[in-house]
Amino acid sequence: MKHDLFPLTVIAKGYGMFYNAVRFERRSTESQTAGHNHWITKETLSMTTVTFQGNPLTLQGQQLKVGDKMPEFTLTDNGLGSVHSNDLTGLKVFLTVPSLDTPVCDLEVRNFNQKASELHGVRIYAVSRDLPFAQARWCGAHGINNVQTLSDYKEHSFGKATGTCIEELALLTRAVFVVDNEGIVRHVEYVPEMTNHPNYDAVYAKITEKG
Repeated sequence: MKHDLFPLTVIAKGYGMFYNAVRFERRSTESQTAGHNHWITKETLSMTTVTFQGNPLTLQGQQLKVGDKMPEFTLTDNGLGSVHSNDLTGLKVFLTVPSLDTPVCDLEVRNFNQKASELHGVRIYAVSRDLPFAQARWCGAHGINNVQTLSDYKEHSFGKATGTCIEELALLTRAVFVVDNEGIVRHVEYVPEMTNHPNYDAVYAKITEKG
């Protein structure tokens, strides 16, 4: 199914080359400054990479971990209304995807939409930087009624808050967060290779976990 993502493949390969060039330049500059052959800086320690068909891409910001408080953010719903993190209560699952109009993202959200009927009391949100109009069209075309799509196109606050923004593409990487009633992150997965699916069984097990 990876070959179906041709448009993103071309972009990712180009930016992957750009990333490697910038990384090499940083390494060379810092080695000369420090007077040795290795380099470790605060900036590089905070950098996390994912791949797209093997091409490395950089995630901006600090990634979340289990036990963290879910940061505040503002998203846009399909009617162009603002949705603040404080508006979302109960047990929540946030799916971040590059674009609903790509095969893996399409299948992932439809999988969660189908499973949601068995997950009582759980709200599932699919977050991307697709325009709200595109999200509404996609939901209508596929009968998505158990997952709410929200867009990070306007303020980019969700990508920044969760460390899911891909620096080179300005899209969100594929990730899953399970957040409890108190706003504490109980499950995190940043999928290392963007064309892969998340671990569905691990997510469902955490959602249905007792206690």
